[in-house]
Amino acid sequence: MRHLSIEDSVESRFLTLTDVSETLNVTLAQTKALVRSGDLPAIKIGGRGAWRVERTALEDYITRMYDETKRFIAGEHVKDAEASRDEAHS
Repeated sequence: MRHLSIEDSVESRFLTLTDVSETLNVTLAQTKALVRSGDLPAIKIGGRGAWRVERTALEDYITRMYDETKRFIAGEHVKDAEASRDEAHS
């Protein structure tokens, strides 16, 4: 039976910004912008200031983006229906 070491648990809990950018399929610059804006919570650690994102924070961010996308799409459908209705009455 294999026991998890501190390194294993830390490695599985936190992601580098490169890991995050690969997961989201965006550039590293876009990932850094998400962190700087506060949209994606992250911590800066060590003397070199390495950024790390908790896996749970990334999952929460993805869930928020799905929710925002659903609201956006629902709003677009409402706008489309209103535009169609306005055109029909013109």
